[in-house]
Amino acid sequence: MSSTTAGLTRQWTTWGPVVAAIGLALGWGRDHLPGFAVALIVLCLIAAVLSAVHHAEVIALRVGEPYGSLVLAVAVTVIEVGLIVTLMIGGGDKATSYARDTVFAAVMITCNGIVGLALLVAALRNRTAVFHAEGTGGELAVVCTLTTMTLVLPTFTTSHPGPEFSAAQLGFAAVASLCLYGVFVAVQTVRHRDYFLPVTRPGQQIDDEHAQPPSFRMAWISLGLLLLALVAVVGNAKLVSPTIEDAVASAGLPKAVVGVVIAMMVLLPETLAAVRAARRDRMQTSMNLAYGSAIASIGLTIPVIALASIWLDGPLILGLGPLHMVLFVLTAVVSALTVVPGRATLLQGSVHLSIFAAFVFLSFSP
Repeated sequence: MSSTTAGLTRQWTTWGPVVAAIGLALGWGRDHLPGFAVALIVLCLIAAVLSAVHHAEVIALRVGEPYGSLVLAVAVTVIEVGLIVTLMIGGGDKATSYARDTVFAAVMITCNGIVGLALLVAALRNRTAVFHAEGTGGELAVVCTLTTMTLVLPTFTTSHPGPEFSAAQLGFAAVASLCLYGVFVAVQTVRHRDYFLPVTRPGQQIDDEHAQPPSFRMAWISLGLLLLALVAVVGNAKLVSPTIEDAVASAGLPKAVVGVVIAMMVLLPETLAAVRAARRDRMQTSMNLAYGSAIASIGLTIPVIALASIWLDGPLILGLGPLHMVLFVLTAVVSALTVVPGRATLLQGSVHLSIFAAFVFLSFSP
């Protein structure tokens, strides 16, 4: 074993995903865990999140931007889709709106929570946060289009009663979402890649600009550990979800709160990675992580849910209610005003965080 590999093995970020995966294996299949077990699972969840952020940064250093942020966003979303389907299979009638609640929560968390927090950190450190309006504006346009097509239109269609798509409409939404996501990835990574690279200020020196890229072996090890950590994050989130559901029911809170809490736990890796990028004045990377995660969450979740609905029993409620539609419209307008100038200040970050706080509060008290 080389000294580099041995050094990696000694790091806690190597053992964190392994321990979290062991905790997942020991707790899997149990409907309810005792209190001490839930506490241990939460600790494993935290270790897996921090490890995922570290290994995502190692991969990003090897492959460069915007591929690094794309890897983390897609990996988290793919596993998140598996979590949603698993919850819907075992959740019965109460799970009919899990997909809608979790996906919309992901949109609000990424577009307001992650973006707002990253803008706040970058503005406090450098007075203004700078990014490419062309690339970020394109990402925002895709987020708004996908959200409207999949979560807003079902409330207004008339082919099927209730806030649901008919089979044909759901198929169209799934194919359109997948195609639009594919076009976005092609534009981000090939055709207009420069729009999604960090903006460099005159005389700026970025911390990792001259860092030695890891070897291919190290990058592959980090990729494997990243996937293991993400599986542990989502799997352990599922293990604690019955406890969350019981707490929500006992407190008399809306069942949509479950989707909000699960989305928050699953998106922790992107949140931490975006904040760390903002501290390094790499605001474009933060934007890629935030909006890219929202795009992947919709563009990959809806097609899979549409396919899974063939054998899933019960209705598939996708349409948003009036309250959430108002929050989405407010988010779209404010986001456009933030993105168009290509730079933002402390004020824009505070506005986004205020919208996110309103979403969380109204989820608990609609």
